[in-house]
Amino acid sequence: MILSVSGFNQQDNSDAFVTCFSTGCWTWTDSVCISFVSSSGRKCYKLVAITFGLLCILQAALNISLRLLLYTKPTTNHNTQLCRAEYSHQGWIYFNGSFYYISSWEKSWQDSRKDCLQRGADLVIISNKEEQEFTRRFQKHIWIGLSDQEKEGTWKWVDGTPLTTSYWGTDEPNNYQQRNEDCGEIRFYNTENSWNDLECENNNMWICEKTEAL
Repeated sequence: MILSVSGFNQQDNSDAFVTCFSTGCWTWTDSVCISFVSSSGRKCYKLVAITFGLLCILQAALNISLRLLLYTKPTTNHNTQLCRAEYSHQGWIYFNGSFYYISSWEKSWQDSRKDCLQRGADLVIISNKEEQEFTRRFQKHIWIGLSDQEKEGTWKWVDGTPLTTSYWGTDEPNNYQQRNEDCGEIRFYNTENSWNDLECENNNMWICEKTEAL
């Protein structure tokens, strides 16, 4: 076969001339079309297409990440503020990660706890010095979530955890005059060691505690 410079012989292959320009290809003199797209060229096109697709995916992922970073935290802070405002409107006080409700009337220890449970809370658990100082500042005789009703002398909080750090007043707890004083209260609020044991049937004000959950 002879390869024509123009891809065909114009004088002898007029039909091939038409076919060539209608199909957009070069031909041998026997009218067989020659494709100039090599296999390496096709691979290159595929690689470009795949790369472009991956870049689009990465760009979309980056956009989503930026949106989450920019908008998630402000939304959380906004919800936190709304939650605290709502509890404050209901008479709760926020302190160090928890909400506290201080009663304005008196009940027994058990009835006080029932009131807290109805509010989705429980009697206060004093877990550190800061919380102890917080509860003293109200300057009231107040029930706390501490008792030894299950076993005499073994004081536990209402969540079942044993008492480890305590703020008992001098010579307390003592079952004064052989009384069955199984419930804890804040009585000596002018001193850091303000706790006293008292008969659970006595009436006191109380503090409910609800941990902030956001």
